Amino acid sequence: MPRYELNGKVALVTGAARGIGFATAQSLIARGASVVIVDLDEGAAQRAAADLHGTRALGLAADVTDRGAIQRAVATAVEHFGGLDVVVANAGIASRGATLRAVAPETFDRVIDVNLMGVCRTVDAALPEIVRRQGHVVVIASVYAFINGIGAIPYAMSKAGVEQLGRALRVELAPHGASASVAYFGFIDTEMVHRAIDQDPMVDTMQGALPRVLRKRLNPSVAGAAIVEGIENRSPRIIRPRRWTVLSVLRGILNPVSDARMERDAAIHGVVRELDSRAGEEQPTTA
Repeated sequence: MPRYELNGKVALVTGAARGIGFATAQSLIARGASVVIVDLDEGAAQRAAADLHGTRALGLAADVTDRGAIQRAVATAVEHFGGLDVVVANAGIASRGATLRAVAPETFDRVIDVNLMGVCRTVDAALPEIVRRQGHVVVIASVYAFINGIGAIPYAMSKAGVEQLGRALRVELAPHGASASVAYFGFIDTEMVHRAIDQDPMVDTMQGALPRVLRKRLNPSVAGAAIVEGIENRSPRIIRPRRWTVLSVLRGILNPVSDARMERDAAIHGVVRELDSRAGEEQPTTA
């Protein structure tokens, strides 16, 4: 596909008051696009919009678990800016590590509802405009779409589902001249990561299962710039850090080997036992 020119386009980004969403909005504004900042916190959304641009940024409150709310946000974007060309379904949450036996049912349901169904609702609300204007969709998956989700099953499930949504959507949009990208990020230095991972006393034990080279964290600005570059190139996949690309490409070979090793690893068994013991503990989700 030819390069997608963002100057003069209109984008809507969910979960955009901070982190990856805000960094993406910054990069979009820098390319000449107008951006609708959608976040749960209306004040935070409006402050973020004011920080970005006086006229080309609009802050709105919407909960992606509320289909009507996200539909109204899209309608407001179209009314305010005259249309919608790009949607970045970024809003997501994480929870403290726990096994499936230990995770609270309400926590499990909440993660799936926000991370998977929230992305579906956002994309669905925006699709009529995306098709009409031959625009572009970005859905935010994760490297957890293709690595073992031990201790984070609802998160990994949601991100694998988002990957499948984005892949199929790209094919379905092709006849209309529109396109879609799936973004896969490793560990990004966001508030969500600080709360869900860094404040967990088991962080060193859990991350020890990953090779050190794959634990590198990136600034949200790197992720935001990668998303915007992906939009401009109408890329099918956006992967950062790039070193995860090899694992993504070779997952069909490496994953069975890795899974088999983890099944036999005494240290992993110890992690599982500790995560099992968290049944009954408070398990808040973090955005």
